[in-house]
This record gives sequence, structure tokens and C-alpha cells, in this order.
Amino acid sequence: QVQLVESGGGLVQAGGSLRLSCAASGLTFSTYVMYWFRQGPGSAREFVAGISRSGSTDYADSVKGRFTISRDNAKNMAYLQMSALEPEDTAVYYCGVDIGFLVHHNVNKINYWGQGTQVSVSS
Repeated sequence: QVQLVESGGGLVQAGGSLRLSCAASGLTFSTYVMYWFRQGPGSAREFVAGISRSGSTDYADSVKGRFTISRDNAKNMAYLQMSALEPEDTAVYYCGVDIGFLVHHNVNKINYWGQGTQVSVSS
């Protein structure tokens, strides 16, 4: 079955950096669009970044210029490099996939989710 396992979360001071990883198995990785969403305390899950099969990327306005999504199809891995972190970035970060062609922002269209990894940014 499809499994997505996130890692790399932790506690960091404002202005710091973290790199999240998502290891995928049970799917033909290169045929899926990869996503990162996040869910803060008391908030709905929201789109952060996505990368298509061809490598086209899209970002939420709140993270543009600070976060970079990438993928390694040979390793079945996706990454989220986060820089200039702010306390508002504190959330559980989830890796997700869907069978599509273009990146979208709709949480309800994601086919599979990982279990999430906590990112906490202190001021």
C-alpha cells in the first residue's frame, strides 16, 4: 500500500532553517504530484507547496521566497527546504500526493497523506 513518511521536523528559533523529507513507497513516485500542507493549532490544513511530475512548482504566498520544494524521483523522496522561519510557520507539516498533472491547493483532492511532522518556531 502507499506509505508516506515525513521526517526532519523540530524546534528552531525564528530566522532559522529546517529541511523536511518525505519518503514514499508503494506507488510509482514519478507519476504523482507531490505536496506539502500544514496545520497549525486550531486551524484548517492549508497548502504550502507543490511540485508536479515535470518539476513545476507552486507556493503559498506566505512562504514564497522562503521555502523550496523539490523531488528526487530516483529515490522516491520529496523535500521542503524552509528558511527564514517565523513563529507563524509553527504547525504539523504533512506530505501528500495525488494523481494529477498540475499543482492545486485543494486539501480534499489529495489521495494519500503522511502522518505529519511537527515544526515549532520560537520567537
